[in-house]
Amino acid sequence: MIFYSILILLIALLPVLMFLKNGTQFLPASRDLGLLSLVKPFQVSVLIPARNEAESIRPALDSILSSAHPRFEVLVLDDHSEDATANIVQSIASRDPRVKLLQSKELPEGWNGKQHACWQLANAASYDRLLFLDADVRLSSDAIGRCLAEQQLQKAPLVSGFPMQETGTFAEKMLIPLMHYVLLGYLPIDRMRSTLGVGLAAGCGQLFLAEKEAYLQSGGHAAIQSSRHDGIQLPRAFRTAGFRTDIFDATDIARCRMYTSTTQVCNGLLKNATEGIANPKLIVPFSILLLGGSVLPGLSLLVGLVLGIAWLPLTLLAIAFLISFVPRVIASIRFKQSPFGALVHPIGTLWFVSLQWVALFRKQLGLTTKWRGRI
Repeated sequence: MIFYSILILLIALLPVLMFLKNGTQFLPASRDLGLLSLVKPFQVSVLIPARNEAESIRPALDSILSSAHPRFEVLVLDDHSEDATANIVQSIASRDPRVKLLQSKELPEGWNGKQHACWQLANAASYDRLLFLDADVRLSSDAIGRCLAEQQLQKAPLVSGFPMQETGTFAEKMLIPLMHYVLLGYLPIDRMRSTLGVGLAAGCGQLFLAEKEAYLQSGGHAAIQSSRHDGIQLPRAFRTAGFRTDIFDATDIARCRMYTSTTQVCNGLLKNATEGIANPKLIVPFSILLLGGSVLPGLSLLVGLVLGIAWLPLTLLAIAFLISFVPRVIASIRFKQSPFGALVHPIGTLWFVSLQWVALFRKQLGLTTKWRGRI
């Protein structure tokens, strides 16, 4: 029993130590005044793919148009929306020449809708910096300048910011913050920055800033045309082409609410899970790490108390149980996440891992999760 307790403690320690180490490297977008002055003349194309975004697109555009950056355009591609998305964008464009509405071509065979929309946007962009945003992202007035400054600081043709994740339902509070937990708990950011390893690629599809020349040389979204997970796949395409990629904390310059219901959360995680953890090579080791570090400490402690095991293994299990909450507590403060989500971290992790296995089994059965009316 003592060996088992030590093993559980070590597995629980891994994400804690990695989270603490990565916390010193995953920093907010640069506020360096020298860099901000240097990037001021840069021209930026803000690119937004939009399909049925009538509720989100106006606030998104309002936040972008309030930017302090002096030189930018906003291109919104209406991807065959069935609501008033196009009308809303057109009404704003008629009043502000910085905004342009584009209509998507028909979706070609083998392409994912978002990747096709982003590829069209990139090719229509006038400027040499491409800021890809999801329609549910809201920017602060200094966001564009600080993203540009961060790219200059990291000397990376592709950088990705992780916005503050707004949550409402219990499912959102439990599952969405795991984005930061998995990223900072298991990705060695120092190694990601020191190598071009494709397996270390990371990003958030909600916010990407790319140099256009490198984007085109890497193939951009055309290189990942069938993917549903641009957060991982676009950085992989850049790294495959020999370009550096990097990530930063965008909590204080961007916010986003991805989903608004339990069904949306589950389907959102299922739709691209097999391109991340839910593949045959990764799902077993990650299940062991996630469950061993977050679920088994509490479960084992409960069983140990019921069975009356010796004080030493019981103490080790109690320590493992307590430290397993450390990353989520830190994240709830630093990234403005739900305290409730941190409190029920073991349940959220169990739910998350279960969804990964469901996604894998569905893929083996040839089933695909629909998203925005498309397979």
